[in-house]
Amino acid sequence: MSFLNGTSLTPASFILNGIPGLEEAHLWISSPLCTMYSIAITGNFGLMYLIYSEEALHRPMYIFLALLSFTDVLMCTSTLPNTLCILWFNLKEIDFKACLAQMFFVHTFTGMESGVLMLMALDRYVAICYPLRYATVLTNAVIARAGLLTFLRGVVLVFPFPLLTKRLPYCRGNVIPHTYCDHMSVAKISCGNVRINAVYGLMVALLIGGFDILCITISYTMILRAVVSLSSADAQQKAFSTCTAHICAIVITYVPAFFTFFTHRFGGHTIPPHIHIIMANLYLLMPPTMNPIVYGVKTKQIRESVIRFLLKGKDGSHNI
Repeated sequence: MSFLNGTSLTPASFILNGIPGLEEAHLWISSPLCTMYSIAITGNFGLMYLIYSEEALHRPMYIFLALLSFTDVLMCTSTLPNTLCILWFNLKEIDFKACLAQMFFVHTFTGMESGVLMLMALDRYVAICYPLRYATVLTNAVIARAGLLTFLRGVVLVFPFPLLTKRLPYCRGNVIPHTYCDHMSVAKISCGNVRINAVYGLMVALLIGGFDILCITISYTMILRAVVSLSSADAQQKAFSTCTAHICAIVITYVPAFFTFFTHRFGGHTIPPHIHIIMANLYLLMPPTMNPIVYGVKTKQIRESVIRFLLKGKDGSHNI
């Protein structure tokens, strides 16, 4: 067992095996992943720049959206470059500590993604149910504290993942049938007892995902009650239209997340490994790719800002 550090059962490195069963198709699979990653990076940086440069977008809703875009960039960048190296160049080896670091960042940023979506739901709740108090409740200081607390929540809850994984013995080998270091994917190749890892992973999922979904559900229940009570149909449509992009973002984020989470724990023998791994990659790539598109299409202020930005660019080029 040359891959072990001396006489310990801790490997010097892991081998990320890509997508088992689809090795011949790795190059074909990399094409859509690379395209989605390029769209995600371009779209989210473009959205952040637009929100920064357009004074009309310096409002709580768009500040939260910029925070979501920033989180999306970090989330997909924590895995996709490494995944593409595996699919393109067959560079499968990853240092043990680097694997633990990737695990930490992946779960921290996915927790942050969920938290920001929850904050955006609370933003819509205040905007629709308490419109006159919107500016005084959601000040820049409140937004900054909310974002910082959401990040710290993820860091504190996810930090034990690498520690719990590091303590495990790896006497079966060091090959991980995955494209990145996910907590349970690494734990499952251990020959030790992973019950604590599984239980703690479930607890974190409930404390982050479960809590955020509960807050989102309560917020939209209150929003729906407020919208239904409006006397004008136009007012109802206008109020609810401000939520459609956020609802789409929730669906795009949580559907693949739930699929990945439940198949890891309950569907390991019924769902083919390659399906699970492809979905695990889409779970990290779909929200960053689709969120800028959804908000660009569904949000009038962003559409108008994009048009103004493009027209300004045309005028500048004509003046040269």
